[in-house]
Amino acid sequence: MADPRLRRHDLAVVGAGPAGRALAHRAARAGLDVALIDRAPHRPWRATYSAWTDELPTWLDPGAVEHAVPSIAVHSPGRHRIDRGYSVLSETFLDTLTLDDVTVVTGTAGHLAADRVELTEGPPLTAVAVVDARGAMSTAGPAQTAYGVFLPAAAAAPLLDGDHAVLMDWRSENGWAGEQPSFLYVVPVSAGRVLVEETCLAGDPAIGVGELRTRLHRRLARSGVDVGEYESDDAIERVHFALTAGGARPWEHRPTTHGAAGGLMHPATGYSVATSLRWTDTVVEALVGGHDVGEALWPAGARGVHTLRRRGLNSVLQLDGPSTVAFFDAFFAMPRERQRAYLSGRDDLSGVMAAMMTMAWFARPRLGLRVARGATALPRW
Repeated sequence: MADPRLRRHDLAVVGAGPAGRALAHRAARAGLDVALIDRAPHRPWRATYSAWTDELPTWLDPGAVEHAVPSIAVHSPGRHRIDRGYSVLSETFLDTLTLDDVTVVTGTAGHLAADRVELTEGPPLTAVAVVDARGAMSTAGPAQTAYGVFLPAAAAAPLLDGDHAVLMDWRSENGWAGEQPSFLYVVPVSAGRVLVEETCLAGDPAIGVGELRTRLHRRLARSGVDVGEYESDDAIERVHFALTAGGARPWEHRPTTHGAAGGLMHPATGYSVATSLRWTDTVVEALVGGHDVGEALWPAGARGVHTLRRRGLNSVLQLDGPSTVAFFDAFFAMPRERQRAYLSGRDDLSGVMAAMMTMAWFARPRLGLRVARGATALPRW
C-alpha cells in the first residue's frame, strides 16, 4: 500500500489539540482529504476546559460536555449573578472529534510552509493548505497562572454558598491585601466533583503557582476546608500559559495559525477552546470554496476586536489589587449585552467598543481614567 504521506492532501493540520483535532474532524466531514500531524496524536488531555454554553458550536457531540450549570456568580466583593449557562468539557471530549477519515501521522513537524510540512523523520507532507494548530507556545509577556484541587461536592459546598458555580471570588480572605491580586474559581466538573482554583487572571510577571497554592490553602482554611486532605497527583491542576500567543497581528501568519497560537485566545480572560471550535467551520468553508483561510478567519471586525482586547489587557495590568476588584465590580454591573459583547463578540467591533466605553462610565471617575489611559497606551508585548 502506498504511503499516504506521499500524496498531496487538501489540508494538513499540525497539532492534535482541541483546535487542530476539531479542524481535521470537520474538514474530513466536509469531504476534504485531511492529514493530521502530531508527535503523540492520541495522548489523553487532562486539562479542564470550560466555556460559556452558548459559545459552543451546535455540531459538538453532546457527550463532549461533562457538566453544565445555568448560571454562575461573581464576588467583587458584591455578589453578581450571571444568568448565562456555563459548561465543563469532559476529559475525553477530544474522542468525540472522530478521525475516521483522517490520515493521522505520528511525527514531529519541523519547518512549515503554506503547502508543505517538513517532518524530522520521513518524507515531507504536501497539501493545498497547511494550518498550524500547535497551541499556545511560550511567549514573553503577560500570563495566566492557577493552582487548583478537585474536591468532593460536599466539601466544596460552603465555597459555593448556594450558587451553581463561582466564576470569580475576588474577596481577599486569602490574605492578598497589598499584594498582586488573585481570585477563587469554584466550578463543578461533574455531579460529585468540584474544581476549586486560586487564579491569577493576568500578570506580567504572573503570580507563581507555588504562591497560589499557599493562598488557596489559606483561603479554604478560613472556610473549614483542609485542602491537603484532598491533594494528590490526580486531584490537582497547575496552570501557566501566555495570554498573548499569536502576537499583535495573527492574521499575517503564514501558514495560517488556528486556535490559541493563532490569536483566538481572549487576551483578557485566557479562554480559547470554544472560540476555536466555533470558528472551525469558517475555516472549512473557506477551504472548500478555495478562499484564503486567513482572510476568512480574520475579517476586519475580528482584527479590530483583537487589537482592542489587547488594549483591555493592558488596562488590567496597570491596576493594583483594590482597583482590580473595583474594575470587575464595575464590569459585572454593566448591562448583560455589554458584558457578552466584550467576552464573546470576537468580530463584533462596535459591540466591544461600546462595552469598553460603558466600562469607563460605570467605573468611578479615577478608575475610569486609569482604564482609559491603559487602553490607549501601546502594549509592551
